[in-house]
Amino acid sequence: MLNRRYLRIKVYQALYAFWQAEDASAARIEKELLLSIERTFDLYVQLLLLFGEVRHAAANRIMDRKQKRLPTPGDLNPNMRFVESPLLARLSESPRLMAEAAKRKLGWMGHGELISSLYKQIEESAEYKAYMAGPPTSFAQDQAFLEKLFVDHIAQFEPLHDLSESRSIYWLEDLDLACSLVKRTLATMKAGDNDVVLSELDRDPQGDRDFVIRLFRAAVELGPANEQAIGEKAANWDTERMAVSDMILMKMALAEVKTFEDIPTKVTMNEYIEIAKAYSTPKSKAFINGILDKLFIEGVEQGAIRKVGRGLLEE
Repeated sequence: MLNRRYLRIKVYQALYAFWQAEDASAARIEKELLLSIERTFDLYVQLLLLFGEVRHAAANRIMDRKQKRLPTPGDLNPNMRFVESPLLARLSESPRLMAEAAKRKLGWMGHGELISSLYKQIEESAEYKAYMAGPPTSFAQDQAFLEKLFVDHIAQFEPLHDLSESRSIYWLEDLDLACSLVKRTLATMKAGDNDVVLSELDRDPQGDRDFVIRLFRAAVELGPANEQAIGEKAANWDTERMAVSDMILMKMALAEVKTFEDIPTKVTMNEYIEIAKAYSTPKSKAFINGILDKLFIEGVEQGAIRKVGRGLLEE
């Protein structure tokens, strides 16, 4: 199953669009929400494919230098360390990755200039030069090198950001999560593996779907009542002047704590405070914590918040 915080963020984005637009269709936005989650996995596969594309660009650069009119000894006897890296070869030639890309109809055809620019940046980096000039390395060292290459150069490559932005209004969150999935894949690769383990795709898509649908629908249905309850507890605040993000996050948190009997109240509280750090104002953490704490206690006392399982109210 996907990281629940990511799923909450996707629901938050959908609710923001629903409550901020005039005459928005909840059914349409819910459909877009589900599609946006799947787009993240497409981006994950697309990013993994970049390793093969970069390796191919390196091989082409070597071939071009050999075919120069006056090649140097270095051109004729190139350093093949990067191109022949067993780990990079496994990523580049993975049957599992190729099958997943074909199923999802993904690839980098038509983006040759982007790939060439990316490889040029990598080739000029201090990490790449040190790797190429250094002594033989172990699998773990190659693994660490590719992780650093991905984090410092591929994930930070501006044309990649531009491409992601053109495909989704939520590109920053999508790219951030997809990059974290790639890093996890790289970190879990083992020397004896025959293929890349795409564990992030062996998820529970139905579980993801059920969670976001239940949360989205509950937040919409309970929205008016939860907004009124928040307004009553925020006596010194005009709800119309309250940060929109704060209100949405608090309405979501109330919907979640009332709907999901198996999620501890403390988990819900902590999750929405963490999301507020990224999506709301600097003062939101304390404000949201104070309001939700009062509402959670009241909900438990009135029986509106019930948890199944020992200790779920306090954990």
